[in-house]
Amino acid sequence: MTKIPVINPATEELIQEIAADSPQTINSKFHLLQRGQPAWGARPLSERLGIIARFYDLLESDKELLAKSLTEEMGKPLQQARNEINGARNRIRFFLDNSEKWLAPEWISPEGGTKEKITYEPLGIIANISAWNYPYLVGVNVFIPALIGGNAVFYKPSEYTLLTGLHIQRLLYLAGVPEDAFQLALGHSAVGELLLDLPLDGYFFTGSYKTGKYIATRVAPKLVPCQLELGGKDPLYVMDDVTDIDQVAAAALEGVVYNNGQSCCAVERIYVQEKLYDQFVKSFVAQTKKMVVGNPLEPATEIGPLSRKGQQDFLLMQIEDAVSRGATILTGGNAVPGKGYFLEPTVLTNVNHTMNIMREESFGPVIGIEKVGSDEEAAKLMLDTEYGLTAAVYSTDFDRAEKLMKLMDTGTVYWNCCDRVSAGLPWSGRKHSGLGATLSYAGIRAFVQPKAWHLRG
Repeated sequence: MTKIPVINPATEELIQEIAADSPQTINSKFHLLQRGQPAWGARPLSERLGIIARFYDLLESDKELLAKSLTEEMGKPLQQARNEINGARNRIRFFLDNSEKWLAPEWISPEGGTKEKITYEPLGIIANISAWNYPYLVGVNVFIPALIGGNAVFYKPSEYTLLTGLHIQRLLYLAGVPEDAFQLALGHSAVGELLLDLPLDGYFFTGSYKTGKYIATRVAPKLVPCQLELGGKDPLYVMDDVTDIDQVAAAALEGVVYNNGQSCCAVERIYVQEKLYDQFVKSFVAQTKKMVVGNPLEPATEIGPLSRKGQQDFLLMQIEDAVSRGATILTGGNAVPGKGYFLEPTVLTNVNHTMNIMREESFGPVIGIEKVGSDEEAAKLMLDTEYGLTAAVYSTDFDRAEKLMKLMDTGTVYWNCCDRVSAGLPWSGRKHSGLGATLSYAGIRAFVQPKAWHLRG
């Protein structure tokens, strides 16, 4: 039996070993879901909602245990782990309050010789191949509306957050979700391959573009829904009419380093109009130098370790590439000595789009800041990317900001904010940032299929 080590990225110590699934156990779990999905889908919607409401309550009652476990296996500061669970509960609350409306039968033509209506039925058994950076948030985007919609879920947590995956399963079962409606697939990519081989009714993945593209290619012949929530190289632009530079710099910095920058919608490149550039950079660097890097269980810590050693090495390579091409490090740039996968928050200037740090997803507390001469130049640079997740503009003039936001080929735009997600709005990416949408009514309807009724008599 293969065992997966769960390593604390702050100490590099072994927390626990988890038994990985084999082809035999995956098949057994699949057949269990096959038998159970029809009964789960046949339950009244109100009953399924009641069960999810109990899960919502259990997340609150178990929050301290869940947050500490997440911090220890993934590295995010403890308060940010609590924040993630709070945010997941907010999203579940949205689904609880809105699913009945968006899953109800719709009468299109209730009168006349031929009456017409639409009903919404489960897809069947769906795979939820999830991510490690926000396992609760990205998980509830999928498995909660999927279960509410009557689907059975084969949930694969990341191998870097297996303990969180086990906690999620434990609390769902405790809430009343039957074992034949929710199962875990535990393992590395080989277990993911087994899910791709199964005759499932939908695939919902959160992760990198490379893996998302591979999954889409592999499951395409099945002709089943495949949704991909992928990465970004999200730009932020500071216009020259900003008045409180320190406040904008603080907001941008939080967008860069929150969750150690390990977020698909983290700020990954900054453009500043030349009139304010020097002031902005001075404020940004001064605030960056005050960030507390260290033990994520300590209340004062703002930046914990990266999730794994490979990510630390990747970011150091990005920094080295930028410097070799003329970038200047104003602060940071090094791994923190000692145990753990820590990286100093890093600010680079004299950057340009020949550098990987301005083009490839970083997923860490590093940022390049580039000077621009006009809104047109900023827009051109912001659009110079294969990704299309989010884009942010800071300005006191909405009309001016709106013109630029309309140009952005992204699923989300922000005015005077960044790095945020709302349950009421669709979360979607364009180009290499993904396919389909979660959250909002679109994220409820993503897990059901419409049936058209033509009724005479």
